[in-house]
Amino acid sequence: MFEPTTSREFYQTAARYYDAENAAMTDDLHFYSALMAEYGGPVLDVGCGTGRVTLHLAQEGARVVGVDYSPVMLARAGRKLDVLPDLRAQVTLIQGDAVDLSLTEQFRLILVTYNSFMHLYTPERQLAMLERLRARLLPGGVIAIDLPNPSDLFATADTGALVLERTFVEPESGHVVMQQSVSALDRAEQMMSVTWIYDELAEDGTVRRLVAPMRLRYVFPAEMDLLLRLAGLERAARYGDYDFSPFTDGAPRMIVLAQEAKR
Repeated sequence: MFEPTTSREFYQTAARYYDAENAAMTDDLHFYSALMAEYGGPVLDVGCGTGRVTLHLAQEGARVVGVDYSPVMLARAGRKLDVLPDLRAQVTLIQGDAVDLSLTEQFRLILVTYNSFMHLYTPERQLAMLERLRARLLPGGVIAIDLPNPSDLFATADTGALVLERTFVEPESGHVVMQQSVSALDRAEQMMSVTWIYDELAEDGTVRRLVAPMRLRYVFPAEMDLLLRLAGLERAARYGDYDFSPFTDGAPRMIVLAQEAKR
């Protein structure tokens, strides 16, 4: 589902750090569990990465299809599935671009999880993916799109400062990794360019540095509503966080639930 630029390259380069740096990212899992309890399965997880959400919902009994462009990320998801053999019949992992992917199965719940929609850099590709997802939606089903609320970011000064994001232990090597970032915002194009810097500290004191650039496109509330309408969808709900709280000014997230538009 990603653009053929830095986002694809980022996940190819930094996949080995992804699970460790996102180990504390669990709040959205409860949100998706609640959606599955309401709408049921099967589930399509678009931009499934290493299977964080896919395997969680499979463990709760869902049939889940995970789609991701990065073969490296999917390989890591496959290795997780290897140690959970009871889930193998419930999970299908597909490598490909979700904008162009041909699927025949339809789904009651389609997830575009944490910031994945931001890897689509043009309205044309955003609309193309929404149309493709609508075609795969069962009657009464829902598409959930999880985005950051852009309002606070666009109001802040763009300093270009180096920021320490987190420190974590990479489990395969046991090394401590310091993750830092430098970002720049193009407000006219609604684009954020982020350079992620991973400093991995070896036992002998040497530092291995990995530099991984990424680009993200922000989406505003009215813009999303218009995209949905053009794709034959309509907004069913909009939340400001994973606790189903209202979307308001200053809310951390903009989580949109969309259904097929009533004719």
